Amino acid sequence: MDAHDNRENKPVPVEELVRQGNLDLLMDVELGVTLQFGCRQATLREVLELAPGAVLELDREIEQPVDLVLNGRVIARGEVVVIDGNYGLRVNEVASAQQRVDSL
Repeated sequence: MDAHDNRENKPVPVEELVRQGNLDLLMDVELGVTLQFGCRQATLREVLELAPGAVLELDREIEQPVDLVLNGRVIARGEVVVIDGNYGLRVNEVASAQQRVDSL
């Protein structure tokens, strides 16, 4: 069975895609990833009262790793760094190759 004949919509193992050579077709596709520092619930009142200088506390402590998210799934974790004035991520943990493909 090839990846195109996946009638039951089961995830195809990454090893199978590599073996078939199909993964190479997708290697240059750009994906939007998000660096998530934390989150919180906010009431409508809190959102409407936001103004310059307002501070929202998130659910994550400063020493905890941040998440690199693709399609709503965490694919890596690490620490925030600054590179030439831009935020970056020093990766400390990476999801398995299969988990990363499944998040596509």
